[in-house]
Amino acid sequence: MSKKNLIVSIAYDFDGTLAPGNMQEHSFLPKLGIDPEEFWAKTKKMAEENDMDEILAYMQLMISESKNKSLPIRKKDFEKFGRGIKFFKGVEGYFDRINSYAKEKGIIVEHYIISSGLREFVHGTKISKQFKNIFASGFKYDINGVAEWPALAINYTNKTQYLFRINKGITTSYDNSLINKYIPEKKKPVSFDRMVYIGDGETDIPAMKMIKYKGGTAIAVYNPYKRKEKTKKSPRKICADLLLQGRADFIAPADYSEGSRLDQIVKSILDKIEITYRLRSLGKS
Repeated sequence: MSKKNLIVSIAYDFDGTLAPGNMQEHSFLPKLGIDPEEFWAKTKKMAEENDMDEILAYMQLMISESKNKSLPIRKKDFEKFGRGIKFFKGVEGYFDRINSYAKEKGIIVEHYIISSGLREFVHGTKISKQFKNIFASGFKYDINGVAEWPALAINYTNKTQYLFRINKGITTSYDNSLINKYIPEKKKPVSFDRMVYIGDGETDIPAMKMIKYKGGTAIAVYNPYKRKEKTKKSPRKICADLLLQGRADFIAPADYSEGSRLDQIVKSILDKIEITYRLRSLGKS
């Protein structure tokens, strides 16, 4: 294999993918004494009444509810709430293990977050240092560091643009100078066939479809302990449908521990990428 290391990018949704439920439900809503179902019902109602994006609605509601409860809403406070997020089994040791496995094959893995959740919360977690970039919704802060306005709202449809940003090596959300600029495939930092997207369900469909269409790999994960509800399928059934419909390449329980099905899938994808690259190199000899 060439001495030049291959770069492989793995992008993760956050809520329901790396951690169960929505990140606000781990410590933020309990601190406010607000029932999660009540909060999300208010969010939906606000969005419907104002023909509003639901991500913007929940962000505004976080600010207004915090003010009503006299809870500080500074950046450092949001990051502190991130520390209380609990992850699925094996997540905390997963990244170093995958990086080591890839390194043996001459591969550098770059991990990314693409989430509708809050980047401030993710920055406060134990695993934040594992990501090259965290593309997630976030607030604009005043000179005192107090949240005053949504700076970025990432919903399920515009997640796809961040895959293109990764593909072209764009590290910010505001820089649009390169997003539509033609760049020869060979000059892009990461080709789509060396990209993986891992998400947990229906809100990840556009990203999964796009990554598959461009030659990458889509993995749908599910909480194996959560059952179906009266008006909603079980997480496993949702993922099984994605596989059946050709929107995901693989499905697995959200268990990131060594030897788990997901661990084996990710390592096998790295094997495939390394072998494909080696065969292409031999074909050029």
